[in-house]
Amino acid sequence: QVQLVETGGGLVQPGGSLRLSCTFSGFTLDYLAIAWFRQAPGKEREGVSCIGSVGTRILYADSVKGRFTMSRDNAKNTVYLQMNSLKPEDTAVYYCAGVYAQWGGLVRGQYDYWGQGTQVTVSS
Repeated sequence: QVQLVETGGGLVQPGGSLRLSCTFSGFTLDYLAIAWFRQAPGKEREGVSCIGSVGTRILYADSVKGRFTMSRDNAKNTVYLQMNSLKPEDTAVYYCAGVYAQWGGLVRGQYDYWGQGTQVTVSS
């Protein structure tokens, strides 16, 4: 089955940047739609960004639009989330998710494969 591993989380001050990576194994990335979700303590998991299998369509949540950038490198079986101008409210565990489809959107139920998550903490 498809396996996803997220890396790149850590502690950063407000206004700083981090780049998360999600590496896939067990299946080619070419035909997977991918998304990033996050979950803060006491809150429900929410969609952050998603990209279609073709890679030309990308959607961002309003809360991160203009600050985060998602990309994919199918040759490396890796998806990235570049996070700039980070805010304390961005603090959460970030999860990578995939589905064998052209598009999944920011709906949790659309995705079949999930990583273990990586912690992002934005604090002074």
